[in-house]
Amino acid sequence: MKFILLVLSLLNSVLVFGQNRYYTDPVKIPMLLSGSFAELRNNHFHSGIDIKTGGAIGVPVFAVANGFISRIAVSPTGFGKALYIQHPNGTTSVYAHLNKFSSEIEKYVKNIQYEKKTFRVDLPVPPKMFTVEQGDIIAKSGNSGSSGGPHLHFEIRETKTEKPRNPLKYNFTIVDKTAPKIFSVLLAPLSKTSHINCKIEKKRYPVVFYEGKYQLKNSPIIPVYGKIGFAVETNDYFDGSLNKCGIYSLQLKIDGELYFSFQMDQFSFGETKFINSHIDYEHFTKSKRRFQKAWIEPGNQLGIYKYIREKGIFEVNDGNIHHIEFVLTDTYGNTSELEFSIESKYKETKPPKENFIEIFEFDKINVFSTNSLDLEIHKGSMYNNINFQYKKLPAPDNYYSDFHVIHKNTVPLHKSADVRIKTNNLPKILESKALLINIDTISGNYFASGGEFNKGWVKSKLSTFGTYAVTVDTIPPKIIPLSLKNKNTLSETNRLRFKISDDLSGIKNIEGIIDDKWALFEYDPKNHLITHYFDNERFELKKRHQLLLTVSDYKGNKTTYEATFWK
Repeated sequence: MKFILLVLSLLNSVLVFGQNRYYTDPVKIPMLLSGSFAELRNNHFHSGIDIKTGGAIGVPVFAVANGFISRIAVSPTGFGKALYIQHPNGTTSVYAHLNKFSSEIEKYVKNIQYEKKTFRVDLPVPPKMFTVEQGDIIAKSGNSGSSGGPHLHFEIRETKTEKPRNPLKYNFTIVDKTAPKIFSVLLAPLSKTSHINCKIEKKRYPVVFYEGKYQLKNSPIIPVYGKIGFAVETNDYFDGSLNKCGIYSLQLKIDGELYFSFQMDQFSFGETKFINSHIDYEHFTKSKRRFQKAWIEPGNQLGIYKYIREKGIFEVNDGNIHHIEFVLTDTYGNTSELEFSIESKYKETKPPKENFIEIFEFDKINVFSTNSLDLEIHKGSMYNNINFQYKKLPAPDNYYSDFHVIHKNTVPLHKSADVRIKTNNLPKILESKALLINIDTISGNYFASGGEFNKGWVKSKLSTFGTYAVTVDTIPPKIIPLSLKNKNTLSETNRLRFKISDDLSGIKNIEGIIDDKWALFEYDPKNHLITHYFDNERFELKKRHQLLLTVSDYKGNKTTYEATFWK
């Protein structure tokens, strides 16, 4: 019954908006969303909306307005297969994670892939080569690239600046009468003399919904003192979907007066990593909970903020009770409110002694060196000044350097830092195989951080603070056939498939040769899968074929697979 009502509501939306909209829907199925514009993601804001396809691949995708194909991209990661249509009104629509392009576009792309001998392409397309009219089928939906499941990622961008705009403001037939949900609030002391509930540490308070508003569980009045920051844990939801999405706007009011606000209308891709300052990154690193802050760090240059008073930081030292209110809305005007009170109460507190090397300033180049480590952090790489910490620890025998604990992984880096680590007892034969790894000393997990050996040191770039050391990668990638038995019997009629994997530095190159000619293999790294679809335009069929497949990693380790099969 609920589904029938939802479909009727969508049909009603079509009747209401269909005559006056510049854009029509990119799919003809109900527009149910699993992701919203500016939703919080790892290291970035979501740049569009994610449209559900019922778990299916192959749903027809339509041009939302007249225009021409301006760009075609194919990548094993990111957007996967993507189309960009430029429209006369100064916008570009984007369609991503596709399975296939329309036949004409598919042929054009494949010709260039074979010409360049590469799966990954990013092609600017001459105007008028592929003109489209509103409602033309341009592709089939899929799960390509870094997609977490079958869906259509859709965007509207300003053509001139490439800034993504909020698609939900353009009257697509989306039903949303569900207000954002609030889960908890975070209070943070932001000076040496500040405290929350008589402690100089952040404090999270769960909330409950009562009489139309959210309030703190058990309704405490929180004693605080000094400079305080507020942050809220929240998600938005759409009708017909349980997926967590992002809110549109936030307002913080103190004693009835606006103190801070932001609004998600558009942003630039150059700004998107400032998400790590927009959220409380330390709390996210420790708990995986994302709190959106209502205060601004000095290095945060994100342009979504509409009103900021005193950088959003509230100084409490007057002995009074103050009323705090959060107002959260989604793009369709559904609103949620959270209200609670704080009380100014002074208590002498002593911050714990912090052992650090020196103060690193966010708006300067910061350099640190020892006899076994060189580190350079570029200007604008941090959002605030930090008390830089460092220590060196002995490493186990299977490493070729000491462990270097470079500050804290709870502090984000906006730009990569340059680092050099001196090697210990690295055999000359292994120098080309050396690289850095980032080690989680709690779980024992480690991740490759790349790097090249030069005169006794390994140089690389760090995207995060943490514990680093030198190791080597001497193990070649693995190739497991899925379509061939005993290297001569084909088990699938239209394709060749292999599982490939690498233990450390990662897959760098894949080359398939059939009958002494380069063959296109599509790469799906999230499933460790490569696939070649038989192509009777480029390869003679009804004969026995010779296959040579070579997979290499970033440290030059290679694995080859040879087979003979009839097709």
